[in-house]
Amino acid sequence: MLHGIDVSSHQSSFDTDGVDFVIIKATEGRTYVNPRQAAQARRARKAGCVVGFYHFLWPGHIVEQARHFTRESPARPGDLLAVDWETTGAGTRAGNAEKDRFIREVKKLRPDHRVLLYCNRHFWLQYDATSYAGDGLWIADYVTAGRPRIEADWLIHQYTDVPLDKDVADFPDRERMRAWAAG
Repeated sequence: MLHGIDVSSHQSSFDTDGVDFVIIKATEGRTYVNPRQAAQARRARKAGCVVGFYHFLWPGHIVEQARHFTRESPARPGDLLAVDWETTGAGTRAGNAEKDRFIREVKKLRPDHRVLLYCNRHFWLQYDATSYAGDGLWIADYVTAGRPRIEADWLIHQYTDVPLDKDVADFPDRERMRAWAAG
């Protein structure tokens, strides 16, 4: 298992000691761009970490959101891309078909990137009707690292948010995760 973190603009700094991968919030909806994402990516790359970027999905305007994400994230070839599917600050959520369409649209716009679905256990069990996670599932379930309470195959498990979001990835080493991410 590899250890990683995911960060947003709330983390002005983060420690990369013992961290194999960093996934950075890039965008949200149709207009928000994380003003710290470029610096966060530089920090992760300098430490030799596998890098990824995610988009926080809102309901509606799915193609526009996918274009916004792929245009505004500083993703390089071999970086992971992900969609964060959960309840918005307004108490709404994108539907199952919207989640699927977003993943497909990002894969169309960035065909050389792996695209993952991030969601919590509740969303996966209660709202997902297709089990479509693009190239892999990144599941949040705050239990023992590497033991999410789901039946589905997963690649990344977010197991806590204290003191920040911590994850494990089901890869034996960075090189294999990097090779998988590169396709």
